Amino acid sequence: MKHNYSIIVIEDDPLINQTVKSILSSKYERVETFIDAKEGLDNLHVINPDLMLLDIFLGHHNGLEILEQLRKEGWTMPVIIMTAFSDIKMAVRAMKLGAADFIVKPLDLEQLEISVERALSNSTMRRQVEIANEKLKVEQPKEIIGDSEGMKRALNMAHIIASAEDTTVLITGESGTGKELMAHFIHNNSPRSKGPFVTINCGAIPKELAENELFGHERGAFTGATDKIKQGRFEQAQHGTIMLDEIAELSMELQVKLLRVLQERKFYRLGGQKEVTIDVRVIAATNKDLKQLVEEGKFREDLYYRLDVANILLPPLRHRGNDILTIAAAFVNEFNNKFGRNIKDFSPEAVDMLLQHSWKGNIRELRNVIERVVLLHESGDVITKDELSFLKGSTTLQVPGNVPIEIPDGGHYLQISRKGAPIAEVIKDLIIQTLKITGGNQVQATKLLATTRAKLRYRIEQLGIITERTVE
Repeated sequence: MKHNYSIIVIEDDPLINQTVKSILSSKYERVETFIDAKEGLDNLHVINPDLMLLDIFLGHHNGLEILEQLRKEGWTMPVIIMTAFSDIKMAVRAMKLGAADFIVKPLDLEQLEISVERALSNSTMRRQVEIANEKLKVEQPKEIIGDSEGMKRALNMAHIIASAEDTTVLITGESGTGKELMAHFIHNNSPRSKGPFVTINCGAIPKELAENELFGHERGAFTGATDKIKQGRFEQAQHGTIMLDEIAELSMELQVKLLRVLQERKFYRLGGQKEVTIDVRVIAATNKDLKQLVEEGKFREDLYYRLDVANILLPPLRHRGNDILTIAAAFVNEFNNKFGRNIKDFSPEAVDMLLQHSWKGNIRELRNVIERVVLLHESGDVITKDELSFLKGSTTLQVPGNVPIEIPDGGHYLQISRKGAPIAEVIKDLIIQTLKITGGNQVQATKLLATTRAKLRYRIEQLGIITERTVE
């Protein structure tokens, strides 16, 4: 299988050109050779090479001068210098100008292959380090945690999608459900995992700067654009993955340009005259209903269908059941290490509060809650309900009037008064009435309550419910 890299060779000897092309074409997707230096340089924007092989003596042109000019213009790809003269001073100068390697002719083809492979590998690693330093992520669990049905479906879909390296992905779900973590999961389990992972929040940058952030610019594109070439996020993600978070916030004008990138994998930098070709996977994410926005004329229909090739829906935390406790435990371990605590568990009442809270901020809110509790925890190894008392609506269910809750397929109703009721008593009463309907049959009760036998038994023991007759 060929590596998806583009290599340009500028060498005025036709035989060497043909030999190098023959050797490298067996391993790399695109190898372009030029005898004329000017022609090769004119095609840089079209090829957008990952690596250049450059002869020093090229008729009226000098390879070292070309290298120096390339660096001034902002080209960052590794350049391997080739020459027929073994001159130490020349090699030192080439390295100072930013050459990745210096090879003497006649070429040792094995050395050439090793040099190219090493230069490409180092370039990829350097780009990943630059991106990592550019944006320090908020600490979070390093893996996706959860065993609920909704997360199982999402992860199964992610595994399938990851294997298809070019498929565009749309991740949907409420804010704080872990969309960026899922995007990382897809990237890390894909053939692109060795390439960079670049994120951009479309809602966090001013609209007038968004195009520059995405596609970069060239000198003179606007006041202050002094760099010959300034790469945008798409170029930074070359051979990797770009995540466009909050895609619904993208302006209609940029939606048109993004559509073209998805269709043709090409774009123009701001102020640029030549197209840039890219090889990236696009993962878009949003907490909004794009279909609804399409109907309202706020999002392009053609772009929506281009993005919605593979869709992953992340469930809100309140629908993930015991995943809440698993994730909370992971956060407790994290903040134990950070704050020097030794918390090991939650009290039963605290568990109830975690399970019954609405978690409108989802995992992000849960993380903030656990950080606060662990930081302020004073003694003991158990988090109590009092430490979670700041969670609004955790201990009582406030309702505007008497609201009947129907037990499925049964004729009994639980009445909640206007004053509210402790949530534990509501759950206890509901379980007791359900067991009365089923004659104590816990299997039937789990079906009526849409839960599992393990969870029902846990509640029965926790709430101290005495069952007169249990039918398995």
